Amino acid sequence: MTASDTIIIRDLLVRGIIGVNDWEREKKQDIVINMSLSVDARNAGESDDVEHVLNYRTLAKRVISHIETAEPYLVEALAHQLARIAIVDCGAERARVRVEKPGALRYARSVGIEIERSASDYA
Repeated sequence: MTASDTIIIRDLLVRGIIGVNDWEREKKQDIVINMSLSVDARNAGESDDVEHVLNYRTLAKRVISHIETAEPYLVEALAHQLARIAIVDCGAERARVRVEKPGALRYARSVGIEIERSASDYA
């Protein structure tokens, strides 16, 4: 039986190139990432050992590195890429990823997308 434990990364602010307009490709802009990752944390809870659960520090470093270098055009593509990192590289069972661009619309705090993926999406 799979546990329904969730690791949460909230409001990770990273600067990167994203967007389809020429001016968006010229300089880095703020990108806000939120992730909810389904994991089985029972072994970590019992052992108190980081080796027994997804290491969110390692995941955050991979996410930051990816955003700083990937330069996607679409928030949809970036969300998909980050879900892949969480699942394939870091071992999450499922990943809910929200990617937002603050200030992208004049009267909105931010715009973005939220996706949910599982391991079967990357098989």
